[in-house]
Amino acid sequence: MLSGLQPFEGVYGFLFFSFAGLLLVQLLYYWVVFVRLVVYKQKSATRDDTGVSIVICSRDGYAQLKENLPFVLDQDHPNFEVVVVNNNSDDDSAFLLARLAEEHPNLKIVEIRQNLNFFSGKKFPLSIGIKSAHHDLILLTDADCKPVTRKWLSYMQQAFDKSTDIVLGYGAYKRTGGLLNKLIRFDSVQIAIQYFSLAVAGIPYMGVGRNMAYRKSLFFENRGFISHYNISSGDDDLFVNRVANKRNTRIVVDTDSFTVSEPKKSFSEWMIQKRRHLSTGMFYRWHHKILLGTYTLSIVLFYALFIWLLVADYNITFVLALFSIRFISQLFIFRKCMIRLNEKGLWIFVPFLEIVILLINSSLSFTAMFSKPVKWK
Repeated sequence: MLSGLQPFEGVYGFLFFSFAGLLLVQLLYYWVVFVRLVVYKQKSATRDDTGVSIVICSRDGYAQLKENLPFVLDQDHPNFEVVVVNNNSDDDSAFLLARLAEEHPNLKIVEIRQNLNFFSGKKFPLSIGIKSAHHDLILLTDADCKPVTRKWLSYMQQAFDKSTDIVLGYGAYKRTGGLLNKLIRFDSVQIAIQYFSLAVAGIPYMGVGRNMAYRKSLFFENRGFISHYNISSGDDDLFVNRVANKRNTRIVVDTDSFTVSEPKKSFSEWMIQKRRHLSTGMFYRWHHKILLGTYTLSIVLFYALFIWLLVADYNITFVLALFSIRFISQLFIFRKCMIRLNEKGLWIFVPFLEIVILLINSSLSFTAMFSKPVKWK
């Protein structure tokens, strides 16, 4: 075993400087990119009466609609409608929606009774819902999502101005106990940190269908989902990836603008969901894939070289010092971002959760090459 201070030369010297270089890459992401979410100042906006159409797609979602739709219909805004696309449901969703429509004149129901395969997955019913919407501003959420407050709609609508076509919001997952819940919430929040920070940096690349908005005119000017109609997932992130730019996209991170969803109850269900989401990443624009891939690869290689240098007992003091710099930076930035996104009880577990998510994503990416895509239900 090597001991003491070894000269920075040879194979181990090369590995050490590679380790230091990977640290620099990580610090650039933390202190140049992700810090933008920490210091981001939401632009003030005054409330107006611009109409908004909230579009929700549901399939056999009776329980979810019963639980969450009343909160959507109860938004504090003077001019909005809720368009629910009931897509080939075999449960009692139609009866529930009909009853709610009697109580809420602004609820519009679109029934799809035939299994039309013009698009894969959710894209066809969502396209029908957007086409049926009365207003130009389209606010999207899912049947299993609930607005955190009655101000959700107003905050998302106020972010639009003459130059804004897309508004990205945060869709949280409900906090419960257990490791699975922590993994789901951490995975969601680290993705949000990336897409919010890059959007602020002028590089918007994705949004989540649980909470985002765009103009109906933008949707049809870009021919909707035509460019990726054969991909079952991606109705949210792939559309944003195609049409968003630094001039037409804004974020909203006020806590009153959040939605919250019930997380998956079993590991296998979450794996199916994650596999579906990961399958869209390969279709991002090349520069987005480089940015995201560089970040992920730098983490993997950083940990690998850290373990290698520790096992080799090579300049342990320097290795641990560099690792500590990364560790402290990560905890500081992630804690600030999690406070911004009102995510509690996660930051102290960040290093552990990060490693587990890396292993899961690597495994899913590998198995995805030999399995069929997972369809939206």
